Amino acid sequence: MSTADLITDIYERLFRAFGPQGWWPGETPFEVCIGAILTQNTAWSNVEKAISNLKAAGVFDPEALLEVDHSTLAAMIRPAGYFNQKARKIKDFLSWFKEVGGFEAMKGMETSALRESLLSIRGIGPETADSILLYALGRPVFVVDAYTIRVLSRHEIIGPDANYYDVQSLFHESLPPDPQMFNEFHALFVRLGKTRCMKRGPACPDCPLETLPGYPPIVDRP
Repeated sequence: MSTADLITDIYERLFRAFGPQGWWPGETPFEVCIGAILTQNTAWSNVEKAISNLKAAGVFDPEALLEVDHSTLAAMIRPAGYFNQKARKIKDFLSWFKEVGGFEAMKGMETSALRESLLSIRGIGPETADSILLYALGRPVFVVDAYTIRVLSRHEIIGPDANYYDVQSLFHESLPPDPQMFNEFHALFVRLGKTRCMKRGPACPDCPLETLPGYPPIVDRP
């Protein structure tokens, strides 16, 4: 089985097992962007609490949020953890957002140039930038996260030294550039990682990937 066939097989197995995930749970592109920053190193349930605080305060739009002072913003997003760091990251993103001209200007930028610009913002790494590109702007960029790496590592599809771009290239080279598919695939890895391929150890019996061709069943590897 070729790598492309293997990756496609994984997608089809997960989709059959779990169905469409309806991810990302943001009401607007702006909410996706802020959520992508807030979700760093925390559960989405905590992000929802932080965003709810911002909405309740009536400051959940780019102009109003940019005017909120750091300490007030940090207090409002406290449920998301690392609140002082994330407050700075949000402020830096909002300053960049205003400088580039907002979403209309972002829509007109070529994907690689926009990605490079996002990565120039302090606190915005590859996963956050790609989440914004895919979920807020519908660009065909695959988002790699810890769940994806865990699943692929346990099936020995990637080696222990594979980095973010190694894993992302695996999907970009194996699949058509379809934002909807990339969206679902990423969300399906999240679902699998939370319900079957957990960090503390996998629940292999009846897992959609238990009998993946050419690879051993998932075992508990670091």
